[in-house]
Amino acid sequence: MVFQNIAIFLISTLFSLYIGAVLLRFLLALVRADFYNPLSQFLVKITNPVLVPLRRFIPPIGKIDSASLVLAFTLKLIAATLLMSIQGLDAGVGGLLLAVLADLIRTVVWIFMVALIIQAIMSWVGNSYGNPMGSLLDSLTAPILDPIRKLVPLIGMVDLSPLVAILLLQVVLIALGGFPNI
Repeated sequence: MVFQNIAIFLISTLFSLYIGAVLLRFLLALVRADFYNPLSQFLVKITNPVLVPLRRFIPPIGKIDSASLVLAFTLKLIAATLLMSIQGLDAGVGGLLLAVLADLIRTVVWIFMVALIIQAIMSWVGNSYGNPMGSLLDSLTAPILDPIRKLVPLIGMVDLSPLVAILLLQVVLIALGGFPNI
């Protein structure tokens, strides 16, 4: 039982970290973030060994890096299959594919939520301009915050758009609650 728990912990942690890196790279490419940023370069270096060969077979679709999405989906499917086999569980193919898709959406939502929280903390602590993480977070969260900022005005010097965005992202997580976590 102890070895089973250790295996579950290691598999879910390692796969989740790498899938998170692949999805973050996908999102940064989607918003056209600065890929010369040191943090972007880190993501490129850890994901390139798998993505570069995969891109030979899976071309991008317009602005969408389809190879990153296929890689994230495949890795999540492998992780889910391994975790279920370790636990002695069995799920139908359709249910497994749906659960994997829901879990990937959950991961993207969490990436945005964490980015918004870090961005808010950085704005309280000090100037995030000039900080490599600050510019990446600005690029990443702009597609979410810009439409909200048009609807929610500043109250004094306080921007409530990150709070509204986090609430909306939380609603998405609640909506995905019917799907099992993998």
